[in-house]
Amino acid sequence: MNKIALFLADGFEEIEALTVVDICRRAGLAIDTVSINGRLEVHGSHGIDVKADKVFADINKDDYNMLVLPGGKLGTENLEKCDDLLDLAGNFYGAGKYIAAICAAPSIFAHRGFLMGRKATCYPTFEKDLTEGGAIYSLNSVEIDSGIITSRGMGTAIDFALAITKLLAGEEESSRIAESIVYKSAE
Repeated sequence: MNKIALFLADGFEEIEALTVVDICRRAGLAIDTVSINGRLEVHGSHGIDVKADKVFADINKDDYNMLVLPGGKLGTENLEKCDDLLDLAGNFYGAGKYIAAICAAPSIFAHRGFLMGRKATCYPTFEKDLTEGGAIYSLNSVEIDSGIITSRGMGTAIDFALAITKLLAGEEESSRIAESIVYKSAE
């Protein structure tokens, strides 16, 4: 069974994180929100506190086949300070497991060399991080290249979540979810 770990740090972008959780759960996908803070409560970038399902120290990393990083400038900075998370992302990347990031968070992948020669997108002010990391920068709302999923920001969160759903649950289920939430892509 596919299982997703979505990592939360103080300063995370609430819409980007919770849209993925909501849509994946609607599709019947197993997804855990995982706090890297050592406590379940995580403070969002817009004053919305969220209670994570688990703390990083308590997860079995082998249970997951995809990791997702929401953005938010401060949230991304805090995620990138977590050596255990960076090691896990490196292990996922090395094993060819799916890794996904939205908004500022794709910069973490770029800084680790994961995007070298791959199409990727991010929040516009982080374009330089991606190109300096060797990515082929795209203005598409979502890019999927060699198991790495990237997206631009809050306004593309539904596209991002549906792309994840399509990869793990299939195109039919992704389309069903899009229809059930009365969503039509801007692209």
